[in-house]
Amino acid sequence: MKNATFLLFLFTSFLLSSQQVKISGTVSDHAGNPMPGVNVIVKGTTNGTQTDFDGAYTISATKNDELVFSYIGCKNMIVKIRDSVVVNVSLEEDLQTLEEVVVTGYSIQKRSHVTGSVAMVNMQSPKSNISRTLQGKVSGINIRGLGSAEDKNVGTKINSPLYIVDGVPIQKQYNSIVQSLKSEDIDSRKELKASEAKNLYGQNAKHGCIVIQTVKGNYVIEEDENYAQITENQFQNVGVNPLSTFSIDVDKAAYSNIRRFINNGKAVPVDAVKIEEMINYFDYDYPQPTSEHPFSVNTEVAQTPWNVDTKLVRIGLQGKEYLNEELPASNLTFLIDVSGSMSLDNKLPLLKSAFKLLVNQLREKDRVSIVVYAGAAGVVLEPTSGNNKEKIMSALNNLEAGGSTAGGEGIQLAYKLAEKHFKKNCNNRVILATDGDFNVGLSSDKDMEDLIVEKRESGVFLSVLGFGMGNYMDSKLETLADKGNGNHGYIDTMQEAQKLFGKEFGGTLFTIAKDVKLQVEFNPAKVKSYRLIGYENRLLADEDFIDDTKDAGELGSGHKVTALYEIIEVGVTSEYDKEIPELKYTNATDNTRFSDELFTVKFRYKKPDGNKSIELVHVQNSNTQEMSKDFQFSAAVALFGQQLRKSAFINEASFNDVIFLAENGRGEDKNGYRAEFIRLVKSIDEKLVTDNY
Repeated sequence: MKNATFLLFLFTSFLLSSQQVKISGTVSDHAGNPMPGVNVIVKGTTNGTQTDFDGAYTISATKNDELVFSYIGCKNMIVKIRDSVVVNVSLEEDLQTLEEVVVTGYSIQKRSHVTGSVAMVNMQSPKSNISRTLQGKVSGINIRGLGSAEDKNVGTKINSPLYIVDGVPIQKQYNSIVQSLKSEDIDSRKELKASEAKNLYGQNAKHGCIVIQTVKGNYVIEEDENYAQITENQFQNVGVNPLSTFSIDVDKAAYSNIRRFINNGKAVPVDAVKIEEMINYFDYDYPQPTSEHPFSVNTEVAQTPWNVDTKLVRIGLQGKEYLNEELPASNLTFLIDVSGSMSLDNKLPLLKSAFKLLVNQLREKDRVSIVVYAGAAGVVLEPTSGNNKEKIMSALNNLEAGGSTAGGEGIQLAYKLAEKHFKKNCNNRVILATDGDFNVGLSSDKDMEDLIVEKRESGVFLSVLGFGMGNYMDSKLETLADKGNGNHGYIDTMQEAQKLFGKEFGGTLFTIAKDVKLQVEFNPAKVKSYRLIGYENRLLADEDFIDDTKDAGELGSGHKVTALYEIIEVGVTSEYDKEIPELKYTNATDNTRFSDELFTVKFRYKKPDGNKSIELVHVQNSNTQEMSKDFQFSAAVALFGQQLRKSAFINEASFNDVIFLAENGRGEDKNGYRAEFIRLVKSIDEKLVTDNY
């Protein structure tokens, strides 16, 4: 009997120790500021999440599991789960290496990877924080050429107050929306100093509080984000439309923007979903080019995972990769939005930290200038050598936000400076960083497009980086990048900044081919219908393919481009294959000369300083293969994008189908981006997938 009781005790203890519990908490910096975008993962598993914009997280784990907290530029922290279900941590900055910090009992044991020494740190308070990575907070800047005294000081401090509107606390990423309330809509407004505000409203009010009562008394945040409308590509009959032509797209902003919505538990706007940008966010193992052309062409054909009646085609480009020392000198002009809407932590402070990652990679032969704009535009740093990093960093540290947004004036001044210091046979580029909220001078998409089309003739390229939420103008920023012979990225966390400026530095800044166009001709003897997945806003007229005056996408050092087609083969019956009337004048007889060819891919591109295009041809036979891991993963991303868009072509495929495909195609995943995608799909709530914004 005693033995039975003892065994029952052991079994019960085992069940208790293995029981899943929800762990929650916050991650903060030295001043108690929340840290969004921190990765939290159960060690040894793919079970993970990210902190939201309040630094909060929730994750399921079991007793004795270890939680790993990681953030670019900070030391990793590992916390062993004991009895508490609330785990608040503070990450320590580490500009050189990432060290591992293990929390045990009432102290922190820090292990040095170099010396093996152990230091003991008192952990009585969970709020003993250390400075957030690379974040400078020096007051004021002196800008030449700005108009008013308000602009010269560039206004408000980044540590923004908590707003309480009609009794409801407003998340700080929406402060700029609240600040735009009209005076006639406000019944009363009261400002509380930091000490009083903190006592009343807690830590979130540590920088003061503004209590607003509106006239109507039922204020609700209405986000002012803007996305171009997208109409999904349909199946095209090969007999009528054998050619599919589009400009390549290496922008990746859509994926990180979608990730931001999902991580914050918000519905994803349908038109924010650009499937080609989601697919191209990830790295694929295409071979380096071996011919005289600066890229290789790769194709695959396999069974479509979500439709037994169709085949899936993958076309991949691999740009030639150059070592950093092989790249030409850069003449970079940072164009930074310091208007009032950029004051939040996920805007200007994040922007400054991100740009410092770029500065750290610059060489002596590179030059950096900095132009800022708020109510007006001005130069804060004349061209400075890349080896004078301290001077460049200091200029970035001194930036603060305040005022209106004269984006057009800023662009004109930045191009003027870039043209003045233009370097022949070098990389001349303006890097614009903003939330896109232009409200002074030139501001409409059309005005901006006309301005950039005019400026690109100078030979200066344009990269556009988006930051923030609530008033993020995706449509405007994409237009600027497309027309400026550049690319568009969205930075939601320091991890994304590290990916963009660290791992993909060459592709982000150094163009190896411009006006790259792709045209696929399907063989009507083999293919009845096809549809291009994504690229809706990159479609070109067939005749544009050979027209060298038509603008198209740019390819950077090491860039990869992937496009997917879904095809219906001859002899297959599908509900998506629409019958067309019999043609009287078109000869539809079979051509046996190309009986084994499924399609032909043609590429046209120009050299960065050239005006005449070069053509490359690749033929794909009709052999169907087993999906490679890369193909499976790209198909998983495409399927997820179609689900977010409520596509008509997914045949009720579920998120579990996406996860199955992605896990099978995960592969080596050196940087963990594919694992993050899987966690993202697992975390999404079905109700967040909506037909409307």
